[in-house]
Formats: sequence, structure tokens, C-alpha cells
Amino acid sequence: MSLGKRATAEFLGTLWLVLGGCGSAVLAAVFQNVGIGLLGVSLAFGLTLLTMAFAIGPISGCHINPAVTFGLVAGKRFPASELLPYVIAQVLGGVAGAGILYVIATSHPDYKLSTGFATNGYGEHSPGGYGLGAALICEIVMTFFFLLVILGTTAKRAPAGFAGIPIGLALTLIHLVSIPVTNTSVNPARSTGPAIFLGGWALSQLWLFWVAPIVGAVVAGVVYRGVFAEE
Repeated sequence: MSLGKRATAEFLGTLWLVLGGCGSAVLAAVFQNVGIGLLGVSLAFGLTLLTMAFAIGPISGCHINPAVTFGLVAGKRFPASELLPYVIAQVLGGVAGAGILYVIATSHPDYKLSTGFATNGYGEHSPGGYGLGAALICEIVMTFFFLLVILGTTAKRAPAGFAGIPIGLALTLIHLVSIPVTNTSVNPARSTGPAIFLGGWALSQLWLFWVAPIVGAVVAGVVYRGVFAEE
């Protein structure tokens, strides 16, 4: 499969992740008396990843996350020469997904963008009021274990054809734990899209949601390759 086709798959997959995951938070989390809440949003992110894993996994590997691509490069599972095209496609997909969500959400007369637009933050912008240190640790650790799950379930010795299920469930679990801390990123492209449309503080805090996930992913890639990789 050509790099262009694989990058297109990454664009569409990340668009779906942001539209489905962030869309559930913006449109459905607190809808009247039947909102889906934290559990529903967590499941929505997991389901978007699971569905794309089966839809585009055979095409691009379904990274749909710059941190995942960095982690796979560090783990020698993906060529470094293709990292930049993948990351660009993922970020553009995240922005496109957020753009579609923005059009839908702002068409309602009562919607206020200032409510947060599913952005990630720390300090006064953390859902639970967690500070910079807690946010940094949370994002690094959660992304580290996310990559361990990805690397383990896609290893040659793992059962073939099922990796999308534990990976999607891992993302669900990560959201259940970390939504109160940062609103859960573990994905720079997911964070970038909503932040661009909200602007202001969301853009000023965006650096953490690039640095921490990439650090956690790269460490996981190095650890897995050094400790658990096949002979």
C-alpha cells in the first residue's frame, strides 16, 4: 500500500476518533436527563479506536495518534522515514474532526464554546482541579501502558486478528482513570483539534499534551524492545 493511501487512512481514522470521542463529550455527555457521562465518553473513545482498528488496521496499522507512531518507531516496529507524513495526516484529521464537531455544536443556539469543547487541560482547566505535575505524570504513565498494550497485542507471538479489541478496551480504561485529571489526551492529535477551535488557554497548555504522550510512548517502545521483544 502506498504511503499516500496509508496517510489518508490515518487522516480519516483520526477524524473519526475526534468526532466520535470528543463528540460524545460535547454533544451527549450531559444531554438533558439521559447524558452518557464519564463512562459513556470513555466507551465512545474506546469504540472509535476499536472500529478503526478493524477498518484501517490492515491499511495503515491504525496509529491515529502521533504518540503511537513515535512509540512504534522507538520500538523498531515502524520506519522513522514515514513518521512525519503519518503525524501530519493525524493532526490534520484531528483538526478536521474537531471542525465538523464545531459546526454541529455551534449550530445549537444554547451551546457555548467556553464550556471547554472537550479540550485537555491542567490546573484550573483540569476537570478535577489537578495541577501541572499530576497531569504530566498521568499522561506519561497512561500513554506508556497504552503503548505496552499495543506492542504486546500486535507482536508476532500474539493471537492474530484480535489486537483491536484489547487496544480499544485499554483506551476506554485510560479514559475512566484520567478524565478527571486532564480530560484524557494520550494523543496529541486529539488534543490539537479541539484546542485550535477553543484557542486561548487551550493552546497555551497544548504543549503538555504533545510532550507527555510522546515521552510515555517512546519510553514504552524502548522498554518493550529491550525487555520483551522476540528473539
